[in-house]
Amino acid sequence: MDMPMDIELIENHTFEEIKLGQSARLIRALTLKDIQGFAAVSGDTNPAHLDAAYANEALLHGVVAHGMWSAALISALLGTQFPGPGTIYRDQVLHFVKPVHIGDTVTVTVLVTALDASQKTVDLDCLVINQHGERVLHGIAKVLAPTTKIRLPRVEAPQIQLFDPQSRFKDLLALSKGMQPVRCAVVHPCDEGSLSGAIDAARYGLIIPVLIGPEVRIRHVAAEAGIDLTGVEIISQPHSHAAAECAAELAATDKVAMLMKGSLHTDELILAVLAKPILRTGRRMSHVFRFDVPLYHKPLLITDAALNIRPTLPEKVSIIQNAIDFARILGVTEPRVAILSAVEMVNPSIPSTLDAAALCKMAERGQITGGVLDGPLAFDNAVSLDAARIKNIDSAVSGQADILAVPDLESGNMLAKQLEYLAGASGSGIVLGARVPIALTSRADGPSNRVSSALLALLVAHNARRDQPRAAW
Repeated sequence: MDMPMDIELIENHTFEEIKLGQSARLIRALTLKDIQGFAAVSGDTNPAHLDAAYANEALLHGVVAHGMWSAALISALLGTQFPGPGTIYRDQVLHFVKPVHIGDTVTVTVLVTALDASQKTVDLDCLVINQHGERVLHGIAKVLAPTTKIRLPRVEAPQIQLFDPQSRFKDLLALSKGMQPVRCAVVHPCDEGSLSGAIDAARYGLIIPVLIGPEVRIRHVAAEAGIDLTGVEIISQPHSHAAAECAAELAATDKVAMLMKGSLHTDELILAVLAKPILRTGRRMSHVFRFDVPLYHKPLLITDAALNIRPTLPEKVSIIQNAIDFARILGVTEPRVAILSAVEMVNPSIPSTLDAAALCKMAERGQITGGVLDGPLAFDNAVSLDAARIKNIDSAVSGQADILAVPDLESGNMLAKQLEYLAGASGSGIVLGARVPIALTSRADGPSNRVSSALLALLVAHNARRDQPRAAW
């Protein structure tokens, strides 16, 4: 078989070619991704391998590799180098001596100690040492050696994209360190997801929940789901409309510092807030999704994908300013805003490109502040430097966007759901522009999404406190 000259080949050693005393070795440095990948494949999530705080206090003094990671290197050496393809394991005895820590470099050596011509088997002494020459692992392998010569192109290992939602969640929780929980009106929490999300947020020390809705129904949901409501304040209201109005009144009278959507339609809650002039700020209310996306290097905000259906240019000014101010609360010093359209060139036939150009000019003139804007940008140009280079786009935003400002609710909502359901992103959401933040998620979201949304609202509420102390604290 003819093969290209630049293809790397692997060649095995048949039984007839193997001699006593013959050896081979493999060298590998341990990374955190190795540990995470092994845990993902094996299902072994022992905190000694994945939880730095636990591991530092444990006997092994730091995060260590799974013992079988080192053992797997022996298998890799036998299967790909010596004897190589066609080798079949018959037996493996292992003795574990020392742990392998992140950054350690291990050398795996196998040495032929016995040959059985009748069975075509090979006994090999196996040794794994670290960079200090200390034994990590040793043992004996018995393999059935290949009898047919094989010379093949080396197969590249599949790429594993590692995404640790729990780690991302911990990073998000860390933003609220030292903050006191605030009173939060949880509006109509009459299903398990919304009720458990609120109670979980209280358990994390983010909110002091005030449950508003039909008390009998709320307690029934709690009993069915095994949720303990001991000590939790409940304000009974007959239905979702009344619950929304009650929550808005509590916010208007400074008795709560934030709202959380339960199992009711978004427009019910927003209309109740809008009906209280004291809760308005003069800026358009808008929704912001925050996503942790596995293939993107930092959190990504999307606005507005839930509230404003077809925003006008002035409304987009408020939407973008809300998002910039929010990103700064999250710790982004100068948020980069990509104003999305289908194309990256201004086209009079595509109104969103005209809006994008106008918004960028308004930012230049100080009508939008605190961020760096560019647009119109197609989605690929916004999140990929390579895509921008191919299209010769010189932009401070391309590939570095913190905020994606979508043209309308339809496109934004589809984008958000695609990130969640096809790209594995974990999301949370908040409504901004009123005197109190509103933790707002989909009715299909689980408790963890709701806890994350409560945390976002807590950050906004604490930021508002610095400007205007409130009785709800």
